[in-house]
Amino acid sequence: MTLKAFSYRFYPTPEQESLLRRTLGCTRLVYNRALVARTQGWYEDQKRIGYAETSSMLTEWKKTEELDFLNEVSCVPLQQCLRHLQTAYTNFFDGRAKYPNFKKKRNGGSAEFTKSAFKFKNGQVYLAKCAQALPIRWSRTLPSGATPSTLSVKLAPSGRWSVSLLVDVEIKTLPSCDNQVGIDLGIASLLTLDTGEKITNPKGFKAKYRKLRRAQKSLSRKQKGSNNRHKARLKVARVHQEITDARKDNLHKLTTQLVRENQTIAIEDLAVKNMVTNRKLALAINDASWGELVRQLEYKCKWYGRTLIKIDRWFPSSKRCGNCGHIVEKMPLNIREWDCPNCGTHHDRDINAAKNILAAGLAVAVCGATVRPEQSKSVKAGAKPRQGQKQKPKS
Repeated sequence: MTLKAFSYRFYPTPEQESLLRRTLGCTRLVYNRALVARTQGWYEDQKRIGYAETSSMLTEWKKTEELDFLNEVSCVPLQQCLRHLQTAYTNFFDGRAKYPNFKKKRNGGSAEFTKSAFKFKNGQVYLAKCAQALPIRWSRTLPSGATPSTLSVKLAPSGRWSVSLLVDVEIKTLPSCDNQVGIDLGIASLLTLDTGEKITNPKGFKAKYRKLRRAQKSLSRKQKGSNNRHKARLKVARVHQEITDARKDNLHKLTTQLVRENQTIAIEDLAVKNMVTNRKLALAINDASWGELVRQLEYKCKWYGRTLIKIDRWFPSSKRCGNCGHIVEKMPLNIREWDCPNCGTHHDRDINAAKNILAAGLAVAVCGATVRPEQSKSVKAGAKPRQGQKQKPKS
């Protein structure tokens, strides 16, 4: 059994929207107050404050006259936001994320409801302290017999309401096949396969750039705090939502097709966070969403019984000749085609890289061979070892 989330849009009634907005506001308030308490507790008194202490604080806050309105909404989302804060701190101390930030009203918000705070009855969802069912647009049906264990309500900056239902389902693996594919990620071509096929990058941001520019220009002229500025901000948010929707739709269709057609998928493990420090390429890299593409391939391969192999980012896939294995010293980005100085084979840069990625991926899958240039036979083939400093061992 696998946990899978099903997301739907819904259009709340005025009464439901009022309750949900108050719930989101209370959740944001509790999260920010707990974050302040934990930060001050450490910097002022050198005291570690965890989830248990913030939960006790929440109980005391509800008793005060100033925060008495916290009792008007369900207590479950308030407790869940404290758990999310604890998770944020855990990720920070483990080096997986930055220090937690304050939640802002303009970013919308979300609230999580567990089983004790909602009912799923006759295919309808009833939230706590709300008599009417949520008017959800069921774009697809839930698996038969599936009962949601967790429900999350989200308000996007564009004003769109959505609900995500987490259910435990059994996903059938796809029948095995013999197809194998190597993938080279790029900007002009989002994907280049070892077969020579190139998939064009739709460049969703560039397609909406003029519309977004006009909306942002209109927003900059509005007086802060005015109703016209609020309406202009929503227009900007809606354009960003269109860009996000188009990008996600394209990536989901693309990754699903790759997983269905191939048994083994080899791809580079790129350090996207380091690559976006290049100001000339940051916009194009972010628009391509390489990280999201790899993330979708990971969980879909796990679902459907496929094999995803990540190649080390230092593997010289573009500089290595796929025919003789010779490695050239330099390969600037403006060179899209080149001839091997050793055997004279003509290469398309991206197709050659995809073939090398597949070959390296199969080698790793079969014998666990390393693909780092300073640790493999690639040095003997003509590549120079990296001159970077060694990392100091952690104490």
